[in-house]
Amino acid sequence: MGDQLTERIIGAAIEVHRLLGPGLLESIYEEALCHEFTLREIEFERQVEIDFIYKGHTIKGQRLDILVEKEVIIELKAASRLLEVAMAQTLSYLRAAGLKRALLINFGEKRLVDGIKRLSL
Repeated sequence: MGDQLTERIIGAAIEVHRLLGPGLLESIYEEALCHEFTLREIEFERQVEIDFIYKGHTIKGQRLDILVEKEVIIELKAASRLLEVAMAQTLSYLRAAGLKRALLINFGEKRLVDGIKRLSL
């Protein structure tokens, strides 16, 4: 799933991790990554509300960390290791949003490349 947009996103995330390193709160990485997107002129929205539909009933209250160019969901974590539930959560977000691509980025890893998961439907 290597495409130009996700490569630009990953490049921005690597720059944030290079300067901040692991061990901070997820909200710090979110703020820094969004600033890096602005510097790189990557269009994004933060904390985008999405609805889940259950048997015709709309359930509100879920938010995407970041939506890039209305195409790619970015789910951020800052954990020593990713749990399987994080991947399931991100795939659920893709289905609910009707999108095809997501990046699960764990800033808690010593090397960020070990904490990036590309997901697609």
